[in-house]
Amino acid sequence: MTDRPASWRMPTPKQMEKLAAEARRRQAVPDAAPDEALPAEYWDSLLKDHRAGAGVATPQRKLSEIQRHVLRVCCRRCERTVEIQTVDAIRLYGGSAVLKDVAQRLLDDSCEQRTGRHEEDGCWPGFGTT
Repeated sequence: MTDRPASWRMPTPKQMEKLAAEARRRQAVPDAAPDEALPAEYWDSLLKDHRAGAGVATPQRKLSEIQRHVLRVCCRRCERTVEIQTVDAIRLYGGSAVLKDVAQRLLDDSCEQRTGRHEEDGCWPGFGTT
């Protein structure tokens, strides 16, 4: 009787031949080189995909382009979170306002991290996906 688990067993010669054939087949199909440019068709299909970030709130997006119902901005410094409905943000700041500026305003309205130094004064907005 042995203490070795069943997964330790050596493959049979037939199984080893099969594994070797699969490895040769994988090597036969060349992958794209890491520094090679991707084809234009790839980028077109990627950008046309409806999941290409239509609802993601990136800092450079205008409020009118964001499809999320609620905007959530977190301070990377004091870990405070501010939420506002997108409709209310558009009503207050306008549809052409950039999310980065709106987030800074929302956090600065109730900021308690005032040091007097411009570089580190106030909150630092973070834009997560949650």
